[in-house]
Amino acid sequence: MGLGIYTASEIAQILRVPYRKVYTWMNKYWDGKLGEEYDTKYSWQMHGTRAVSFHTFIEFYIMMRFSEAGVPPRNVLKAHSELVQMYNTAFPFALKEVLMGIHSDGKQIYLRTKKGIIELNGTKQFNLEIIQLFFVNLEFDKDNLASRFWPMGKNKSILVDPKRRFGHPIIDGKNIEPGIIQNHYKAGDPVKYIAHVYQLSEEEVNHALEYCSAA
Repeated sequence: MGLGIYTASEIAQILRVPYRKVYTWMNKYWDGKLGEEYDTKYSWQMHGTRAVSFHTFIEFYIMMRFSEAGVPPRNVLKAHSELVQMYNTAFPFALKEVLMGIHSDGKQIYLRTKKGIIELNGTKQFNLEIIQLFFVNLEFDKDNLASRFWPMGKNKSILVDPKRRFGHPIIDGKNIEPGIIQNHYKAGDPVKYIAHVYQLSEEEVNHALEYCSAA
């Protein structure tokens, strides 16, 4: 409990990426290359399909952002392996210190440290010609590991919290899944009525509908 349960299709829906990409990340890269390197599995079998925990899901989100920036998967995996050794954690892309200091130039991945900026490809060479990669919509726990994720940004109400509803997206502060709101709207219920029935603001209802529409 509290780890979250995410299948490839659920991750694809939350992150708005093709299923085949998530399937590749899960099977070829994390269970495949990284799993062989660490002699472990990041996923488990559940009702005939494979699922991963919240922290692996967050690492897939970071993989997505690297992919959007043009970083080849092999360079992401090299960086992941090096960060595992540096921080002694199986989920370095879910660690606050890493996410606060990580950068990319669109090809390689770099980390800002107290000693300077190092290239995460096994050489630890210094390089200052970098750009900041992304701002992640995350909240961290006392161990500085990602604990909650806002897929639409923190200015929207949709939240992924592994401790609530098995990590399924919900409306922040409530245990209501966006799909429930969408079903009412599709049935012809107006936004004002839905907000009244579920004790939500109209803005929260609209965020739920926006999330479902994009997903």
